Amino acid sequence: MDLGLAGSTAVVTGGSKGMGLAIATTLAEEGAKVAVMARGAAALDDTVQTLRAAGSPDAIGISVDMSDAQSIVAGFDIVGKRWGAVNSLVHTIGPGDGYFEEMTDSQWDETFKLGTMSGVRSIRAALPMLRAAEWARIVTLSAHSIQRQNPRIVAYTASKAALSSITKNLSKSLAKDGILVNCICPGTIVTASFTEVLKDILAADGLDAADPTDVMTWIDNNFGQPCDLGRAGLPEEIASITAYLASRRNGYVTGATVNVDGGSDFV
Repeated sequence: MDLGLAGSTAVVTGGSKGMGLAIATTLAEEGAKVAVMARGAAALDDTVQTLRAAGSPDAIGISVDMSDAQSIVAGFDIVGKRWGAVNSLVHTIGPGDGYFEEMTDSQWDETFKLGTMSGVRSIRAALPMLRAAEWARIVTLSAHSIQRQNPRIVAYTASKAALSSITKNLSKSLAKDGILVNCICPGTIVTASFTEVLKDILAADGLDAADPTDVMTWIDNNFGQPCDLGRAGLPEEIASITAYLASRRNGYVTGATVNVDGGSDFV
């Protein structure tokens, strides 16, 4: 299927690792010019090389601190001067987690700064370029936990629920501009960072944190939240649906909150 991304321009925030990197790579493979925003310069350099090899010779990496409003504006200014218009904005930034009793006011503030306000600020900065494009799409990544609560990630989930609500609202206000806006809620996804953080914890139960089936076994055993397919997901499985929603091929899906979670009782 031709997604109509050849020659288009795309920005992926948090695109140097995990789901963001998988999304950026998929867009590059489809022929988009991809700008990735993240903090780490070394990771950005590696990402740009990956994207150029994947099919985006004009790929660029921009160092942006997504917790800082001025850094976000400066990052999008670079995109504007380089391309003028942006067809696809994909926002993937996620904050940390913690139990309610453990979270201080400053931690709540930081979580919302990354989980919600980074999205608000990125979309606001990109809007003039999105409106200048022949066609434009916005996709945000929220979280499965906004519908299936987990006490361990209370602030994270609250910030992502706010982002999901904002995304839905923007689909209404931007419809008049022909800008389609959608939200994806990933379930448990086996990224490199997920495996690194939890490998010893799962190993203590005789499980492999890099194995999607073992990961879902651990999730079910510890949180009682299995999925119908019996395994965790992969970053590439988030990337495929994101690329469609962010593409010209998507001409009629807007205002959707899409679960990509292997099947659950939540809609």
